[in-house]
Amino acid sequence: MRTKLSVVALSVVAAFALSACGQKEEPKPAATPATPIGKPEVVVKLGHVAPMTGPQAHLGKDNENGARLAIEELNAAGMEVGGAKVKFELLAEDDAADPKQGAIVAQKLVDAKVNGVIGHLNSGTTIPASKLYADAGIPQISGSATNPKYTQQGFATAFRVMANDVQQGKVLGEFAVKQGVKTVAIVDDRTAYGQGLADEFKKAAEASGLKVVATEYTNDKATDFKAILTKIKSTKAELVFFGGMDAQGGPMAKQMKELGIKAKFLGGDGVCTPEFMKLGGEASEGNYCSLPGMPLEKLAKGPAFREKFTKKFGAEIQLYAPYVYDAVMVMADSMKRADSVEPAKFLPAIGQTRYDGVTALIEFDSVGDLKGGAISIYQYKSGKLEYVETLGGSAVDSAKAEVKEAVAEVKEAAQAVAGAATAVGKEVAAEAKDVAKSAAEAGKDAVKAGAEAVKNAAEVTKAAVEKK
Repeated sequence: MRTKLSVVALSVVAAFALSACGQKEEPKPAATPATPIGKPEVVVKLGHVAPMTGPQAHLGKDNENGARLAIEELNAAGMEVGGAKVKFELLAEDDAADPKQGAIVAQKLVDAKVNGVIGHLNSGTTIPASKLYADAGIPQISGSATNPKYTQQGFATAFRVMANDVQQGKVLGEFAVKQGVKTVAIVDDRTAYGQGLADEFKKAAEASGLKVVATEYTNDKATDFKAILTKIKSTKAELVFFGGMDAQGGPMAKQMKELGIKAKFLGGDGVCTPEFMKLGGEASEGNYCSLPGMPLEKLAKGPAFREKFTKKFGAEIQLYAPYVYDAVMVMADSMKRADSVEPAKFLPAIGQTRYDGVTALIEFDSVGDLKGGAISIYQYKSGKLEYVETLGGSAVDSAKAEVKEAVAEVKEAAQAVAGAATAVGKEVAAEAKDVAKSAAEAGKDAVKAGAEAVKNAAEVTKAAVEKK
């Protein structure tokens, strides 16, 4: 049995051996080319803080949209830093314009290890939050906080891309004098922004010879101002200045009219919005406000920014969106120049910024304020903000505006010349057509006359031959 099994086993082995000998060796598959390794990607987290709830939510959303537009464009462009592709992410937080809530969300962003912060919207939330960012070494650029205390704290991390309240208050005080008024009542909402702007306005107004006949206070949640306005009415003030936001300014202007107060209303950037006119209604007409910077229409990149903003979000710019957009771009530009997204490495580059933004040629002074900030005055007319004049600002911005206006004038003149040339050309063409027609008719007559002459000559020749 063992022998039979051995034979069988040997036979099987032999068969497999023969089979193997008869087979060709299968070629080894060609090596697959190594897939090129793409560039590494680094995620850059930017915090953004603004009131997304409460009476200023429309302004907060405006700011956030400005930031999102910038980030979308940066990601589409494919920015690279340190050999890696940068992907920007926005961490948006709501501080409800409340300083305590502002500190809470600031700490949240610090804990999230964001690379930088855009905001906050309000000075009252920006100032306390700025210490938290400074302690963590996180760069912060505000596109709307105007109280001078923000940068006067001495934090190396704090910057802003618009004029401060010292610049704005001075311009507003001087403008009030130009309106020919001699007495003014001042109201502020007791926030860092409202009070700060009112204080600076008061300094400038008194320095220019205006008499402050009343100083009243409200808060940023109030809607009824009749008590303080009644006091102001008794002073017969010729102008009422309000330091605060549109949610209070609009109703205040409306109640001034209801109480028969004939004084003009004047406010800063916080009331220079479509929302103010919506809340104030007819009472808005003829009053004045100011905005840091020059009108978008007078800036080289302004009209294009407005067009793409409204196209993307289906809404008009409320107030600060262009400044927030520039704030994001400045931070990204600083990362690129420093070739690093690490806060400690690109922070020094922010202070060395010279960026041609939508709102201005952005450069910072030693404390992080915008150099040469311009202030523009507007008047509410027929439901729109009508530009009056620009005061202050850098020579570069003014030159840009003048060049733009000159280019527009040249373009208009060129169009006029082109139109005239077209008209002359049409006239010349018509005359040429008439001449050609006349020439053709003359040629036709000449041909006809020539044919008649040939015919007559032929007849004469025939007659002569027959005579012979």
